Amino acid sequence: MELLRLSEIADACGGIYNNDCNINGVCIDTRKITEGCLFICIKGERFDAHQFADEALKKGAAAVMIHSDVNISGNYVKVENTSQALLTLGGYYRSKFNIPLVALTGSVGKTTTKEFTHLVVNSKYNAVKTLGNLNNEIGLPQMLFCIDNSTQAAVIEMGMNHFGEIHRLSAAAKPTMALITNIGVSHIENLGSREGILKAKLEILDGLEKNAPLILNADNDLLKNVKSDDYRVYFYGIENGDFKAENISEENGSTIFDVSYFGKTEKIEIPTIGIHNVYNALAAFAVGYFLDIPSKQCADALKCYVPEGMRQKSVNINGITSIEDCYNASPDSMKAALTTLAGTHGNKKIAVLSDMLELGDYSKQAHIDVGALAADMNIDFLLAVGKMSEYIVDGAREKGMKNAFHFDSKDKLAEKLIEIAEKGDTVVFKASRGMKLEDVIHIAYDRWEK
Repeated sequence: MELLRLSEIADACGGIYNNDCNINGVCIDTRKITEGCLFICIKGERFDAHQFADEALKKGAAAVMIHSDVNISGNYVKVENTSQALLTLGGYYRSKFNIPLVALTGSVGKTTTKEFTHLVVNSKYNAVKTLGNLNNEIGLPQMLFCIDNSTQAAVIEMGMNHFGEIHRLSAAAKPTMALITNIGVSHIENLGSREGILKAKLEILDGLEKNAPLILNADNDLLKNVKSDDYRVYFYGIENGDFKAENISEENGSTIFDVSYFGKTEKIEIPTIGIHNVYNALAAFAVGYFLDIPSKQCADALKCYVPEGMRQKSVNINGITSIEDCYNASPDSMKAALTTLAGTHGNKKIAVLSDMLELGDYSKQAHIDVGALAADMNIDFLLAVGKMSEYIVDGAREKGMKNAFHFDSKDKLAEKLIEIAEKGDTVVFKASRGMKLEDVIHIAYDRWEK
């Protein structure tokens, strides 16, 4: 982060300050205080960081940002609401840099697409990217503060649960290019319908500069109909699109395809499997095109992809192929995981599943549909744990799947998995993050490695 003055911060956020000073960073966690930073006292549902204001100053913060009256023995700036001021300050700081900023969102696949996109963009530019889950109104400004005079581009992920959130994120980030991966049913509980989700995702345009590229998934039933007089709309896909994937094949854990675009063709190889990853890589390639990155350079960058955390990470344990995909789950990403499993080569195909969260009234039917899909795809075994996952098993059995089992504990599920899994089999683990399905992974791996 480049230096700011406390007076400058006060002006940007509509606040008042007591003494002016230099600020060389922004922090919201006293465990991460750095000398000379501004500590912003965020009030959350479970805690109020105002109680740590003096501690932050003693640890080296140059000043604190507050919205409550607290006793402070140092520099401060007082605003109406610190959470809102954090995002406002992030937007002010971003406006100091004339760099390409790619903003992306979507119901599923946005984080993987972000990783692919950053690889492509960073192959030509010194680019920052969203880290971890810092894609909301508290996290996004922290990523904007990572920009400095050496930064040449940024790839920023935007998440949301309600209307208005992406509007505020986009207004702060001021993107020069926007990308929407798809419109599914994630957060339908809060947004009412897929059309509501589309409306919320399109808020990404609210901060996008006019005539900028808007890159959309041509094979998504809602996105394919998006039109705009204010932006240059381009599409990517397998069935349709300005950037179209052809001749798709999988070999030794990698996917190879040709991307056809504006009369040209480039061969792409990504070190992961699943048709959904073809879409993710296509989107990243399109971003590279509009940032004037040579196609071969884009292809070379995509080949360097490494799955992050428990996102579609493929490992081989004594001949058993395991696909760890436990970071999050929705009906769309469940379908992607099962499609990937069904397309693998080898012996038995085993799906280990748990609950999808935040689906509201749609939850029961969504879980039934996942089970039915597993049966339709001829998955050999379905093992499930979790309250709502009973409906996954019900859906599978209604479609005639005999080897569909529900367990009341992860230990029991793990024992069944260990009993049936053999060399040559493929197992996919898929659930919402809150279900902690990695507990089953750890038990199984310990046994398989012996």
